Amino acid sequence: MKFQFTKYRKFYYGASTLLVLFSLLAIVFLGLVPGIEFVGGSVLEVEYEEERPSLEDVRLIVSQLGLQEVNVQPLGETGFLIRTESADEETHRKIMNILEGAKEVQFEAIGPTVGEELRRMSLIAILVASLLVVIYIMVSFKEEDGSISSTKYGLIATGVAFLHDVLIVLGVFAVLGYFYGVQVTIPIAVALLTTLGYSINDTVVIFDRIRENLRRNKSGRDSLEKVINNSLNETLGRSVGTSVTTLFVLVALLFFGGATLHYFVLALIIGIIIGTYSSIFLAGCLVLDWNSLTKKSK
Repeated sequence: MKFQFTKYRKFYYGASTLLVLFSLLAIVFLGLVPGIEFVGGSVLEVEYEEERPSLEDVRLIVSQLGLQEVNVQPLGETGFLIRTESADEETHRKIMNILEGAKEVQFEAIGPTVGEELRRMSLIAILVASLLVVIYIMVSFKEEDGSISSTKYGLIATGVAFLHDVLIVLGVFAVLGYFYGVQVTIPIAVALLTTLGYSINDTVVIFDRIRENLRRNKSGRDSLEKVINNSLNETLGRSVGTSVTTLFVLVALLFFGGATLHYFVLALIIGIIIGTYSSIFLAGCLVLDWNSLTKKSK
């Protein structure tokens, strides 16, 4: 049984447009909560041997010290992660003194200069990775039959991964940050780069099959739409199988990998699901429509 992927492409475009718009609105109006790695600050991890107090009680206790920004997140069953503006050793001791029954697990402080540098380098890493991928695909997919430009392959693969997959993951974290104080940290930036790479890799496999099938179809017996549908069906098992087996491991890490990995793994899970969807349902359809538009304009 063969699926007609391109037949319902307007539905895929509509669903993706809504998701991207929702993500953009969330990022603009709710904002992302940057971790101390990007803006500077301190993070204190504590745990309670007995029953821990409520989240609101801890926030109220710590805010009594007059700190401008206090973010408290629960960790596991007994701990809290307390992020504040840059705190010196005296403030650190004061926090531990007022948290009765709490045991310090770790304390870390990062200055604003270091945070700004890390934020700049993370952004550069994402942009450079995207540019290199576009160049790689344009070189590797040089049109041999003149039917589809390598530039289209490169821009679609990177554009879908960056403007669709990464944006949606950021939109989810904007919502999580607004309602639950979840911060975008270095591990989340790594998860975004991983999402970018995973999505592009999956898309390139599909594009490579399209290219192979176009070579076999030099006579023009099959339309481009049929070639793309056949290619998607031929790579469907590989794409879904790879994603599902990867998700098995990530779901296990989500529940058993500890609190420090929780949001990193969550970002990867969302990214892989969205990346698999965009590779199968969007990338090939965009090649078809873009190619049709450029032919009409000639």
